[in-house]
Amino acid sequence: MSIDHIGKRIKQLRLRQKKTQQQIADECNISKSLLSKIENGQTSSAIATLSKISNALDVPLTWLLEDDDEKNLVLLKKGDRQSKVGDEHMGYSFELLANRSPYTGVEPTIVHVTPKDTNLREEMYTHSDDEFIYILKGTIKLAYDDDEYIMEQGDTAYFTGTKPHLFIPVDNEGAEVLTLFIETEMSVN
Repeated sequence: MSIDHIGKRIKQLRLRQKKTQQQIADECNISKSLLSKIENGQTSSAIATLSKISNALDVPLTWLLEDDDEKNLVLLKKGDRQSKVGDEHMGYSFELLANRSPYTGVEPTIVHVTPKDTNLREEMYTHSDDEFIYILKGTIKLAYDDDEYIMEQGDTAYFTGTKPHLFIPVDNEGAEVLTLFIETEMSVN
């Protein structure tokens, strides 16, 4: 899916919900200018930012990223999958593995961690979902809430997305990380 199409979906839903750019930007803790650029297809956005926007609009992340109708079975052949979405200068790109129902709380993706020499990302991410990761290929350093952990092929982690985190490449081989974003129910008192 193109960044232009993602932006149009965000804008259409925001207008349908009669929300301003400033309201969504404030809820996502991003600038109104960044949201405007995303809506107009002028910039790629990190999955964490798209996750915040999808939460602010009360839709699953896949709704922003995929066109398919809701289905009980999601079968997606490798050749039919979008290969990569995003900008490698963000530190990674990703591919969505399934267009899940709006009523499920799991978003499976493969995150392609940018090789060390081309990775410009230093700022850590936060989002409202929990995250499970499985290192498919390569090695990363997981920066998480003031600590760092070396993770190699076969290693797993489960963590709260509200804590600052970042996948840091350790070499120029890059890495592939199976990532499940898991929606958490927050109780409001």
